[in-house]
Amino acid sequence: MMEIFENGQWLPLAFALLIAVAVLVYAVLDGYDLGVGILMQYALPQEQDRMIASIGPFWDANETWLVLAVGLLLIAFPEANGIVLGHLYLPTCLMLLGLIVRGVSFDFRSKADVKAKGRWNRAFTGGSFLVAITQGYMVGSYILGFEKGVGPLLFCLMTGLFVAAAYSLIGAAWLIMKTDGALQKKAIAWAGTALKGTAAGIALVSITTPLASAHVLARWTTFPDAFILAPLPLIVLGLVAGLRYCLKRLSHAPTIRQWRPFAMTVGLFLTSLIALAYSFYPYIIPGQLKIVDAASAPESLMIILVGALIVLPLLIGYTFFAYKVFHGKADELSYN
Repeated sequence: MMEIFENGQWLPLAFALLIAVAVLVYAVLDGYDLGVGILMQYALPQEQDRMIASIGPFWDANETWLVLAVGLLLIAFPEANGIVLGHLYLPTCLMLLGLIVRGVSFDFRSKADVKAKGRWNRAFTGGSFLVAITQGYMVGSYILGFEKGVGPLLFCLMTGLFVAAAYSLIGAAWLIMKTDGALQKKAIAWAGTALKGTAAGIALVSITTPLASAHVLARWTTFPDAFILAPLPLIVLGLVAGLRYCLKRLSHAPTIRQWRPFAMTVGLFLTSLIALAYSFYPYIIPGQLKIVDAASAPESLMIILVGALIVLPLLIGYTFFAYKVFHGKADELSYN
């Protein structure tokens, strides 16, 4: 441990940790509003308005964490950023298109008549689904080290669908907290269905990743790494079982501990991220480029770190303040 500090390697590792935190916070915060967007297709028109009201005060600020993660990658690890975007240029463009469609349809639906409003709602759902699919595709491609071919393509498309399921799960969990009545009951049912897709996705990635990477296989089968990683699958199984039990209880008593599905889903996201990060460490690009080799000069990293330490508290403070002000059940949608 002391060697890391003496060699100055703590700076690249600190930035890798900051990027991981930003990705996790983004997946949770923007994940639930993307999930709400995907689930809108299954709701009645008046329920769609309330779903929009539940994410209205937060959804655009949630995307700030994606900007932070990409910005840190670009500045702290420019070589890795070049490799990632070089392989993922097309899905990145499609993701940005989805984000634009979401933003436009979110605003235009408020001014449209009843007929046009339905079209903008479908555009919002389509944009949300496109963002989720492309982000999942990028995660799958990253896991495989950007391999090309039919097999990797199918795997990436599958991870896209499973990420959409995971966002639907956390979106449904958000609606369980923010709504009541018939919409809340629907959200409980949606969460049950999305949980199956999320669990299947975690299983697929867990089986495929060691088969695709000798480094990951060695990490999960040799001491002491195997001993350190062993609790993670058990935690995932416990969280999935706990979520099923919670959703079953909520279907009979929807007012009891409505926050638990959301908290457990965050636990699933966190455990999955830790498993992936530890599996690939010390690589920032799996099998190609290590974190310390990809970092900018230490002097540059120190200047960037000062900026990050100024921006992060502001970002965390704003996020905390917004969620404190708009906590509780979502009211009926109003633009007055």
